[in-house]
Amino acid sequence: MDAVIPAAGRGSRLGELTEDRPKGLVEIAGCPLLAHVFETAVDAGAGELVVIVGYEAAQIVDRFGDAFEGVPITYVHQRERLGLGHAVVQAEPHVDGTFLLVNGDNVFAGSVAPAVAAVAEADAALAVEEVSPAVATTTGVIETDERGRVTGIVEKPAEPSSTLVTTGCYVLPEDIFHACALLRPSAEGEYQLSEAVGLLVRAGYEVATVRLSERVNVNTPDEVERAEKLVGME
Repeated sequence: MDAVIPAAGRGSRLGELTEDRPKGLVEIAGCPLLAHVFETAVDAGAGELVVIVGYEAAQIVDRFGDAFEGVPITYVHQRERLGLGHAVVQAEPHVDGTFLLVNGDNVFAGSVAPAVAAVAEADAALAVEEVSPAVATTTGVIETDERGRVTGIVEKPAEPSSTLVTTGCYVLPEDIFHACALLRPSAEGEYQLSEAVGLLVRAGYEVATVRLSERVNVNTPDEVERAEKLVGME
Protein backbone atom coordinates (compact mmCIF):
# COMPACT_ATOMS: atom_id res chain seq x y z
CA MET A 1 0.00 0.00 0.00
CA ASP A 2 1.21 3.50 -0.85
CA ALA A 3 1.20 6.22 1.80
CA VAL A 4 0.58 9.88 0.97
CA ILE A 5 2.13 12.39 3.37
CA PRO A 6 1.04 16.03 2.89
CA ALA A 7 3.95 18.16 4.13
CA ALA A 8 3.87 21.35 2.06
CA GLY A 9 3.05 23.84 4.81
CA ARG A 10 5.31 26.38 6.45
CA GLY A 11 3.88 26.14 9.95
CA SER A 12 3.80 29.86 10.64
CA ARG A 13 2.27 29.35 14.10
CA LEU A 14 5.49 27.66 15.15
CA GLY A 15 7.20 31.06 15.02
CA GLU A 16 11.00 30.99 15.13
CA LEU A 17 11.04 27.20 14.76
CA THR A 18 10.11 27.51 11.07
CA GLU A 19 11.91 30.73 10.16
CA ASP A 20 14.64 28.81 8.34
CA ARG A 21 13.11 25.38 7.81
CA PRO A 22 9.81 23.72 6.87
CA LYS A 23 7.45 22.44 9.53
CA GLY A 24 8.33 18.84 8.74
CA LEU A 25 11.92 19.38 9.90
CA VAL A 26 11.04 20.78 13.31
CA GLU A 27 12.56 18.39 15.81
CA ILE A 28 10.41 16.24 18.08
CA ALA A 29 12.50 14.40 20.68
CA GLY A 30 15.64 14.70 18.55
CA CYS A 31 14.10 13.62 15.22
CA PRO A 32 12.37 15.63 12.48
CA LEU A 33 8.58 15.68 12.74
CA LEU A 34 8.37 13.97 9.35
CA ALA A 35 10.55 11.11 10.54
CA HIS A 36 7.89 10.27 13.12
CA VAL A 37 5.18 10.47 10.43
CA PHE A 38 7.16 8.29 8.02
CA GLU A 39 7.73 5.74 10.77
CA THR A 40 3.99 5.63 11.45
CA ALA A 41 3.28 4.98 7.77
CA VAL A 42 5.97 2.33 7.38
CA ASP A 43 4.84 0.58 10.57
CA ALA A 44 1.34 0.37 9.07
CA GLY A 45 2.68 -1.40 5.98
CA ALA A 46 3.43 1.39 3.51
CA GLY A 47 5.51 0.17 0.57
CA GLU A 48 6.14 3.65 -0.84
CA LEU A 49 5.94 7.16 0.59
CA VAL A 50 4.50 9.89 -1.62
CA VAL A 51 5.45 13.14 0.10
CA ILE A 52 3.72 16.38 -0.87
CA VAL A 53 6.23 19.20 -0.41
CA GLY A 54 6.07 22.97 -0.84
CA TYR A 55 7.69 25.48 1.52
CA GLU A 56 11.48 24.95 1.61
CA ALA A 57 10.95 21.64 -0.20
CA ALA A 58 14.65 21.21 -0.99
CA GLN A 59 15.47 20.93 2.71
CA ILE A 60 13.12 17.97 3.08
CA VAL A 61 14.52 16.26 -0.01
CA ASP A 62 18.09 16.82 1.20
CA ARG A 63 17.27 15.49 4.66
CA PHE A 64 15.52 12.25 3.64
CA GLY A 65 16.77 11.49 0.14
CA ASP A 66 15.07 8.78 -1.88
CA ALA A 67 14.16 6.32 0.89
CA PHE A 68 13.23 6.01 4.57
CA GLU A 69 14.14 2.77 6.33
CA GLY A 70 14.40 1.13 2.91
CA VAL A 71 10.97 2.37 1.76
CA PRO A 72 11.15 4.47 -1.44
CA ILE A 73 10.14 8.14 -1.31
CA THR A 74 8.55 10.06 -4.19
CA TYR A 75 8.34 13.84 -3.80
CA VAL A 76 5.50 15.83 -5.36
CA HIS A 77 5.55 19.63 -5.32
CA GLN A 78 2.34 21.46 -4.36
CA ARG A 79 2.94 24.88 -5.87
CA GLU A 80 -0.13 26.44 -4.30
CA ARG A 81 -1.24 25.38 -0.84
CA LEU A 82 -4.99 25.23 -1.31
CA GLY A 83 -6.07 22.75 1.32
CA LEU A 84 -5.78 19.03 1.97
CA GLY A 85 -8.10 18.07 -0.88
CA HIS A 86 -5.85 19.95 -3.30
CA ALA A 87 -2.75 18.31 -1.80
CA VAL A 88 -4.20 14.82 -2.26
CA VAL A 89 -4.89 15.41 -5.96
CA GLN A 90 -1.18 16.12 -6.53
CA ALA A 91 -0.41 12.53 -5.54
CA GLU A 92 -2.78 10.88 -8.04
CA PRO A 93 -0.17 9.97 -10.70
CA HIS A 94 1.94 8.22 -8.07
CA VAL A 95 -0.69 6.16 -6.23
CA ASP A 96 -1.91 2.70 -7.18
CA GLY A 97 -5.02 1.40 -5.43
CA THR A 98 -6.25 2.08 -1.93
CA PHE A 99 -3.76 4.21 -0.02
CA LEU A 100 -2.95 5.43 3.46
CA LEU A 101 -2.86 9.17 4.11
CA VAL A 102 -1.18 10.56 7.22
CA ASN A 103 -0.90 14.32 7.63
CA GLY A 104 2.70 15.44 7.89
CA ASP A 105 2.17 17.24 11.20
CA ASN A 106 0.59 14.44 13.25
CA VAL A 107 2.41 12.40 15.88
CA PHE A 108 0.56 9.25 16.99
CA ALA A 109 1.16 7.43 20.26
CA GLY A 110 0.53 4.04 18.67
CA SER A 111 0.09 2.29 15.34
CA VAL A 112 -2.41 3.33 12.67
CA ALA A 113 -2.43 -0.23 11.31
CA PRO A 114 -5.99 -0.81 12.66
CA ALA A 115 -7.24 1.84 10.20
CA VAL A 116 -5.54 -0.01 7.35
CA ALA A 117 -7.03 -3.31 8.51
CA ALA A 118 -10.52 -1.78 8.57
CA VAL A 119 -10.69 -1.53 4.76
CA ALA A 120 -10.95 -5.32 4.60
CA GLU A 121 -14.64 -4.79 5.38
CA ALA A 122 -15.20 -1.24 4.09
CA ASP A 123 -14.31 0.95 1.13
CA ALA A 124 -12.41 3.48 3.24
CA ALA A 125 -11.54 4.20 6.86
CA LEU A 126 -11.00 7.28 9.01
CA ALA A 127 -9.04 7.38 12.24
CA VAL A 128 -11.15 9.40 14.68
CA GLU A 129 -11.14 10.79 18.21
CA GLU A 130 -13.55 12.44 20.65
CA VAL A 131 -12.99 16.12 21.43
CA SER A 132 -14.75 18.89 23.30
CA PRO A 133 -17.61 20.77 21.59
CA ALA A 134 -15.37 23.85 21.36
CA VAL A 135 -12.66 21.94 19.50
CA ALA A 136 -15.27 20.31 17.25
CA THR A 137 -16.11 23.73 15.79
CA THR A 138 -12.57 24.01 14.41
CA THR A 139 -12.31 20.79 12.42
CA GLY A 140 -14.20 18.10 10.48
CA VAL A 141 -17.02 16.61 12.57
CA ILE A 142 -18.07 13.05 11.76
CA GLU A 143 -21.60 11.66 11.98
CA THR A 144 -21.95 7.87 12.15
CA ASP A 145 -24.57 5.12 12.26
CA GLU A 146 -24.85 2.36 14.86
CA ARG A 147 -22.11 0.34 13.10
CA GLY A 148 -19.64 3.20 13.22
CA ARG A 149 -19.97 3.85 9.50
CA VAL A 150 -19.74 7.48 8.39
CA THR A 151 -23.05 9.03 7.39
CA GLY A 152 -21.79 12.58 7.00
CA ILE A 153 -18.90 14.98 7.62
CA VAL A 154 -19.38 18.66 8.45
CA GLU A 155 -16.36 20.95 8.24
CA LYS A 156 -15.97 23.45 11.12
CA PRO A 157 -19.67 23.57 12.14
CA ALA A 158 -20.87 26.46 14.29
CA GLU A 159 -23.06 24.02 16.24
CA PRO A 160 -21.48 20.54 16.10
CA SER A 161 -23.90 17.62 15.86
CA SER A 162 -21.13 15.32 17.09
CA THR A 163 -17.81 15.53 18.93
CA LEU A 164 -16.23 12.78 16.83
CA VAL A 165 -13.57 14.28 14.56
CA THR A 166 -10.95 13.32 12.01
CA THR A 167 -7.34 12.90 13.12
CA GLY A 168 -5.50 13.39 9.85
CA CYS A 169 -5.22 9.66 9.16
CA TYR A 170 -7.29 8.16 6.33
CA VAL A 171 -7.33 4.99 4.24
CA LEU A 172 -8.87 5.93 0.91
CA PRO A 173 -9.80 4.37 -2.43
CA GLU A 174 -8.47 5.81 -5.69
CA ASP A 175 -11.96 7.20 -6.37
CA ILE A 176 -11.17 9.94 -3.84
CA PHE A 177 -9.21 11.69 -6.59
CA HIS A 178 -12.34 12.05 -8.70
CA ALA A 179 -14.25 13.27 -5.65
CA CYS A 180 -11.55 15.89 -4.96
CA ALA A 181 -11.77 17.06 -8.57
CA LEU A 182 -15.47 17.83 -8.00
CA LEU A 183 -14.83 20.06 -4.99
CA ARG A 184 -15.50 23.76 -4.89
CA PRO A 185 -13.20 25.98 -2.83
CA SER A 186 -14.26 27.06 0.64
CA ALA A 187 -14.66 30.70 1.64
CA GLU A 188 -10.93 30.63 2.47
CA GLY A 189 -10.11 29.33 -1.03
CA GLU A 190 -9.25 25.81 0.14
CA TYR A 191 -10.40 22.41 -1.09
CA GLN A 192 -11.43 20.27 1.88
CA LEU A 193 -10.67 16.54 1.84
CA SER A 194 -13.51 15.97 4.32
CA GLU A 195 -15.98 17.21 1.70
CA ALA A 196 -14.56 14.75 -0.84
CA VAL A 197 -15.01 11.90 1.65
CA GLY A 198 -18.56 13.14 2.15
CA LEU A 199 -19.14 12.81 -1.60
CA LEU A 200 -18.05 9.17 -1.42
CA VAL A 201 -20.42 8.56 1.49
CA ARG A 202 -23.33 10.06 -0.44
CA ALA A 203 -22.42 7.89 -3.43
CA GLY A 204 -22.83 4.77 -1.28
CA TYR A 205 -19.26 4.00 -0.26
CA GLU A 206 -18.87 2.40 3.18
CA VAL A 207 -16.46 4.45 5.29
CA ALA A 208 -15.46 2.90 8.61
CA THR A 209 -14.30 4.78 11.69
CA VAL A 210 -11.43 3.56 13.86
CA ARG A 211 -10.46 5.02 17.22
CA LEU A 212 -6.71 5.11 17.66
CA SER A 213 -4.37 5.94 20.50
CA GLU A 214 -3.61 9.52 21.47
CA ARG A 215 -2.07 11.85 18.90
CA VAL A 216 -0.82 15.43 18.72
CA ASN A 217 -1.37 17.72 15.75
CA VAL A 218 1.78 19.87 15.84
CA ASN A 219 1.01 23.51 15.05
CA THR A 220 2.46 25.51 17.97
CA PRO A 221 5.51 25.39 20.27
CA ASP A 222 3.29 24.05 23.06
CA GLU A 223 2.21 21.20 20.79
CA VAL A 224 5.87 20.42 20.06
CA GLU A 225 6.29 19.87 23.81
CA ARG A 226 3.14 17.73 23.96
CA ALA A 227 4.38 15.62 21.04
CA GLU A 228 7.73 15.10 22.74
CA LYS A 229 5.98 13.87 25.87
CA LEU A 230 3.82 11.57 23.73
CA VAL A 231 6.86 10.12 22.00
CA GLY A 232 8.50 9.60 25.37
CA MET A 233 5.51 7.53 26.49
CA GLU A 234 5.89 4.99 23.70
